[in-house]
Amino acid sequence: MTEMTYGQAIDAALGEAMARDERVLTWGEDVQLIHRDLVARFGPTRVRDTPISEAAFVYAGVGAAMGGLRPVVEVMLVDFLTVAWSALVNAAAKFRDFSGGRWPVPLVIRARCGGWYGDGGQHEQALWGSLASTPGVTVVCPSTPADAAGLMLAAIETDDVVVYLEHKLLSERFLDYLGGSSRPTIDFGDLVPSEGASGPVRQPLEPTPLGSSVLRRSGSDIGLVSVGVGVHRCLQAAEVLAEAGVSAAVLDLRSIHPLDVQAIRDLAAETGRIVAVDEDYIRGGLTGEIAATLLTAGVSSSYRRVAVESTIPFAPALEYQALPNPERIVAAARELL
Repeated sequence: MTEMTYGQAIDAALGEAMARDERVLTWGEDVQLIHRDLVARFGPTRVRDTPISEAAFVYAGVGAAMGGLRPVVEVMLVDFLTVAWSALVNAAAKFRDFSGGRWPVPLVIRARCGGWYGDGGQHEQALWGSLASTPGVTVVCPSTPADAAGLMLAAIETDDVVVYLEHKLLSERFLDYLGGSSRPTIDFGDLVPSEGASGPVRQPLEPTPLGSSVLRRSGSDIGLVSVGVGVHRCLQAAEVLAEAGVSAAVLDLRSIHPLDVQAIRDLAAETGRIVAVDEDYIRGGLTGEIAATLLTAGVSSSYRRVAVESTIPFAPALEYQALPNPERIVAAARELL
């Protein structure tokens, strides 16, 4: 096991894939600055900077993947992937099915997501619900360095389109950029989960199966289900509930699509109570999908959801209340109990 930060783990997996397969390359905005180690290893041809034109360089990724390469295209923030929506939804996601499986698009789109640092609703979204609603698109969001490495390897190895989301609160490079000397007013306080920002990573690196969840904490009274930083908020809430004698399990989905349906059903059947915690929007998103999963399976359980219900505000106090904080999770759990 090697201790790594979240960003180091992702780049270690990407570097290993690039070393094994010369078809793997990466490009995007400022990637040569952000990933200097990869530039030193593989040169500027395989680690390319692009203009600030998401539609252009994501479409270039689609063409490269169809042409036999395995590109990892980096969009700075998932919010800006909306500029390239046609490239993802109308092109990359469709060509495998349109060709009867003969023309895969092995494309990874890497993007940062999430809030908690005061950048407002145009820069702090998750959007994984919207992304996962499109057939042909796999969406993952790791919560630990070990899973960050494993899911990146799995994403590169699959022949499907994968949107790989990394939460900004777990990325040391973005924490420095967002709250460094250039922005001295940003104070993360205790919002950064230390267990997610750094941790042990198994060596040699191994892929984490797409669509597989992991139980981060066992419990018998209630199940808390989330992804990304939401997992750590659930773990915080579980500690508070434990002080009141409540045994709370925490399930880390890791993938938004494919969804580990069986794990969700099993947890609901065991505890009889589920709180779905989602940093994405409450309408048409992950929390509704989890509810539908339980309903169609005929699993009898009480259900609550904690998610973003409106545009994320700039003001830190309002932003904190808008996002799924531990207090909101505990309150939802107590309603069920």
